[in-house]
Amino acid sequence: MDGNGGLLEALRKLRRHLDRDLFPLEVGDAEADRRASRELTGQLDDYLIPRLSAIDAPLLAVVGGSTGAGKSTLVNSLVDADVTEPGVLRPTTLAPTLVTSPADLAWFTGQHILPGLSRVTGGRPRGPDGSAGAGEPGTLRVVVAETLPPGLALLDAPDIDSVVTANRELASQLLAAADLWLFTTTASRYADEVPWSFLRAARERSTALAVILSRVPPEAVGVVAGDLTRLLEANGLGGTRLFEVAELVLPEENARLPRAAVRPVIDWLTGIAADAQSRADVVRQTLSGALESLATRVPALADAVDRQRAGAEELGSAVGAAYAAGMASFDEGMLDGSLLRGEVLARWQDFIGTGDLMRSLESRVGWLRDRIVSLFTGRPAPESELRVALEHGVEALVRASADGAAERALESWSSLPAGRALLEEAGAVEAGRLGRASPGLRRAAEAAVRSWQGYVLDLVSQEGAEKRTTARVASFGVNGAGLLLMIAVFASTGGLTGIEVGIAGGTSVLSQKLLEAVFGDQAVRTLTIKARDDLRTRVEGIMKEEAARFTALLDAVRPPAETAQALRAAAQAVREHRGELPGERRGPAGDPGGGLSAESGDGR
Repeated sequence: MDGNGGLLEALRKLRRHLDRDLFPLEVGDAEADRRASRELTGQLDDYLIPRLSAIDAPLLAVVGGSTGAGKSTLVNSLVDADVTEPGVLRPTTLAPTLVTSPADLAWFTGQHILPGLSRVTGGRPRGPDGSAGAGEPGTLRVVVAETLPPGLALLDAPDIDSVVTANRELASQLLAAADLWLFTTTASRYADEVPWSFLRAARERSTALAVILSRVPPEAVGVVAGDLTRLLEANGLGGTRLFEVAELVLPEENARLPRAAVRPVIDWLTGIAADAQSRADVVRQTLSGALESLATRVPALADAVDRQRAGAEELGSAVGAAYAAGMASFDEGMLDGSLLRGEVLARWQDFIGTGDLMRSLESRVGWLRDRIVSLFTGRPAPESELRVALEHGVEALVRASADGAAERALESWSSLPAGRALLEEAGAVEAGRLGRASPGLRRAAEAAVRSWQGYVLDLVSQEGAEKRTTARVASFGVNGAGLLLMIAVFASTGGLTGIEVGIAGGTSVLSQKLLEAVFGDQAVRTLTIKARDDLRTRVEGIMKEEAARFTALLDAVRPPAETAQALRAAAQAVREHRGELPGERRGPAGDPGGGLSAESGDGR
């Protein structure tokens, strides 16, 4: 089509936004959202883009309907050849058959329409044993019929109410790829709900449509058609072309209908195929209706994507809350004195009770003596034991906090449909691992605590470099002062009112007095806050890595943040270029340019 480059590119851009799974999470009616996305993607691939690329290509008329409506028999009768396989077994049509004239064979054997179906050419389908078959699922049989005029092809679709889900989905796909629907139903089933859901979809998308009412008992000719006409009008499809095919006794089950019985349909289709303007009217009506439907379908998909993003945010917030609670648990453990019990308490008592601390204050000789004694006895110096005990205590606190956070995050996800689905997809083993801290947490905690202890010693060294404190720090060493500061971090109420070191219910005024004597009140407050904040920062980094096990599952599936807006922008671009489609002459619903208008219930 000349001058439609902007519209075609807008459609292609819209299609690119649908390349990924936009609805990975079980949020709202996610299955319906996925189905809508598949249908839109299919119509872009199967109809809109190829048809807009070649507006003058042959028409595709899809023959669709309910189980037992006689679609295959009708197609064979229209082309006066056995190209499809009718029968009493259901489902009959497992693979669709497209019937084309020799002149149009090259177009339909190419991947112009329905590119997802591989082409198989040949005559009547046969089964593995040589008997009549129904074709291979997943293929599109392309058959040539000499009697079919150029410019028109017929496609025999699976039953829209097939017991096979894949057949129902394929029927919907084929109907969405049609320029013209030939909707077949019977006198006994024309009021069924399933066909009407498809007919209403045709109305909403302004698809060119004709209805063929078959197997009408002779005594009911005209009566059933009148009632069907009433239903068409009630469903907004008044004026739809309607043909009646009387019920006939055939010599055998798969026999064709007499030529006279389908002559009105043949003449009507032949007239459309022979007239370029009529073909253009059909194409433009269906194409225009499909384009107009994007104005509601695409924004609805964008809204559904927003719901996915909101669902992902809810899951992310649940993880954030769980690990924030883990940090709160760590904070509580730092300040409630519980860490300074057990082994830490014993090592603290060794440190001050044996006089080691006081000897280190009195003389550097005492410090050297401790090391010599340790060398010969094999027992670490008390200050080393205290430092190791503190290290182990902090590591245990980190692990306990991370375990609790993981358990809370898992419980939160398990309570949400989207979270449960993600966990099920990850597998029971992985979900079990997510419910506790990662195997690498121990090493990460050890490294973080040791780095923090080094940071504390650096703080003491830097503060001790001041002239006013150099001699006092040197009197008992950086390690001794550093240990006192570490103890203060886990026993202080914040360092704002002095340091109160509470250990197993007791109070060590000595450590407070020593630190204040060495550094001064204000410096002790500052050092304590710096040391505590540094440790929290390191632990927060660990918690972030632990939480990433959950958020990585989300990040792997959630659509990019701009997806919904990009879809809306693409729909707007299609609307803006809508004028590039040549104007069409519009009649009633199902009536492109008046060419499909109903004159009477018998199709005359």
